[in-house]
Parts: sequence; C-alpha cells; structure tokens
Amino acid sequence: MSDMTSGSARIDTSKRTWLIASSCAGVAGGVATAIPFVSTFQPSEKAKAAGAAVEVDIGGLKVGEKITVEWRGKPVWILKRTPEQVAELAKLDGQLADPLSKRHPDEFTPKYAQNGHRSIKPDVLVVVGICTHLGCSPIDRFQAGPQPSLPNDWEGGFLCPCHGSTFDLAGRVFKNKPAPDNLPVPPHMYLSETKLLIGEDSKKA
Repeated sequence: MSDMTSGSARIDTSKRTWLIASSCAGVAGGVATAIPFVSTFQPSEKAKAAGAAVEVDIGGLKVGEKITVEWRGKPVWILKRTPEQVAELAKLDGQLADPLSKRHPDEFTPKYAQNGHRSIKPDVLVVVGICTHLGCSPIDRFQAGPQPSLPNDWEGGFLCPCHGSTFDLAGRVFKNKPAPDNLPVPPHMYLSETKLLIGEDSKKA
C-alpha cells in the first residue's frame, strides 16, 4: 500500500522541470501519443526525498489527456476526463469493490475526494499510479469496448498487467480482483484554476 504522508517542503521554482506525458483517447477515441505540454516545478533531490510538494501547471491539459508527475518517488497521474467519462462513473458502482471509497477513506481518499468522481473538480482526476496489490504500475486502457484482458462491457480505465486488477476512471478497483483497495488519491490542492500542488492540502482545497 502507498504511504500517503504529505510533504510540506517549499518548492524551489528555479530547478529544471521535467515531464512524463501521454495522451489518452478523447470522446471519439484515438491512438495514444506523447505530448510534452505541461511543465512541473521540481524541488531539489534532497527536498524530494523529504517529500516536498510538487507544483504542476495543467493549463495546457486537454480533455481526454493524462500526464504523469513524480511525487515522493511515486507516479501521480493527472487525467482530464471527458463529460461522458464523468457521467459514466455513477453507473459502475455495482461492479466496484469499494465504490464510495469507505474502506480506508483517510488513508486512500482525502475528504475532499470522497465523492463519486474521487476528485476536487469532477473532470480532473489526481491519483497515485501504483496498484494496491503488489505495487505494480497499471497501464491506460481508456478506450471503451472489448479488449484483451478486459470485459466486453469495458467503459475505460486502468489495467494492472501483473495480476489483472482493473480500475475505473476514478481509480476505483473492480470486484473480485487481487488489488484490495482503490488507487490512492494524494494530498493536493489548487493554487489557481490552472495550477495544482501535489503533496500538500493544508487549505483543504
């Protein structure tokens, strides 16, 4: 399981930025390609080891796209969901092991994300991209429909290739899968309409 202790060190905005970016299918679907369009202010190596928060500019994040940033040595996914994807989440509750994130709400889902979309803003998902089974990193499977290792009624989400755990687009694990919990939502808050701070939520967003 992931350590959800939030970092509180201030960010050194003079450090160089880095980004691991990938796009996902939009409303009509499509082939994923790397799109380097978001910059992250990265703290020093010493500060990162201590759990420093990371500032992310998501002003260029388009609907249907996902980026990955590093926080405390872990990948944090930021996905801008389509309106259709957000609307679909409520229809999946019966298929999920913990649809309301009640198993470990404080550890895996902060209070401001204890809702149907597990996020502060309905369209923007922020989760730690590490499977709660054995720590593997799930892969994107955003396109709906039958696919290898997925059910025929798949509506999009994430697949852990190691042992087959599947998660919806809110990071909630499906029933009867090895992963015992939903993907963790890290402490985070909005500094502005386009800037996120990952690792700190002192204002409780």
